[in-house]
Amino acid sequence: MKFKKAWKRLILFLVLLSLFIFVNNSNLFMKKRSGEPLLLAHRGLAQTFSMEGIEGDTCTAERIFEPEHPYLENTIPSIAAAFESGADMVEFDIRPTKDGQFAVFHDWTLDCRTDASGEPAEYTMEQLKQLDIGYGYTADDGQSYPFRGEGIGLMPSMGEVLSHFPEHSFLIHIKSNDFEEGVQLAQYLSTLPEEQQSLITVYGGDAPIEAVKESLLVTRVMSKETLKSCLLSYFAYGWTGKVPNACSKTQVHIPESIAPWLWGWPNKFLYRMESVDTRVIVVAGDGGWSEGFDSVEDLKRLPGNYTGGIWTNRIDIIAPEYN
Repeated sequence: MKFKKAWKRLILFLVLLSLFIFVNNSNLFMKKRSGEPLLLAHRGLAQTFSMEGIEGDTCTAERIFEPEHPYLENTIPSIAAAFESGADMVEFDIRPTKDGQFAVFHDWTLDCRTDASGEPAEYTMEQLKQLDIGYGYTADDGQSYPFRGEGIGLMPSMGEVLSHFPEHSFLIHIKSNDFEEGVQLAQYLSTLPEEQQSLITVYGGDAPIEAVKESLLVTRVMSKETLKSCLLSYFAYGWTGKVPNACSKTQVHIPESIAPWLWGWPNKFLYRMESVDTRVIVVAGDGGWSEGFDSVEDLKRLPGNYTGGIWTNRIDIIAPEYN
């Protein structure tokens, strides 16, 4: 008899707990969110390429689609075009130079895109400016090179980008896991006005991100470790409505394959992250290769009235859908 009562109590408890979890994380009883999504333009307005069979050392400049615009990634003209198209934030990549600056450039080596070889760290910023960053782009297996000769002098320094766009938001990708590079980046960013620092988010390897986090209080940071700590904690007890400390004042990039499994997705999750000053960006697919929402058809996969961030490689196509 006692066992039977205990069993009934357990069942009642589980039913009430399930009901609480459902109600606490359901969007059914929430009013619709207003406003438009935050649009994050990956590398500015860039040439896009096939993701099929891509690996870490794939030369993406050799597999671009037929060009639909004249811009090359990570340049001041491409960043300006992205903002003019409607981007709220632009992502760019940085690599250290021989003379203690940061060049805005994606690849580990210069061999793929430019008419030079070796790493950017082997060159001064002035030397890098002499290179043709459009040299290696081809859409037809090398039969033609539509940007060859067009990219000379277009590789900017990070300082040039930030001084050219002092009132715009940026996501800076530090392309290493070198703690000292993080120290160098933090030292530079600390010279900027605090208001401009607050417009910047930095992501990259765990070590340099830890260095930036230690030095800059108003700049958001993100690494695999910060993202993992936030999401694992949230999966564990986010159903209660409590937001883990690891999710506070950061930026989280959520692959669309994971997003539906987050407690309260989308609206309650977005409200919870906003309450701790955290920005949410959804990336396409499983998040492995900077896949973006790059067509009108892609946007149909997002929840209705979605107002979080969207990662895109084609801001020129996506922004008109919201502006």
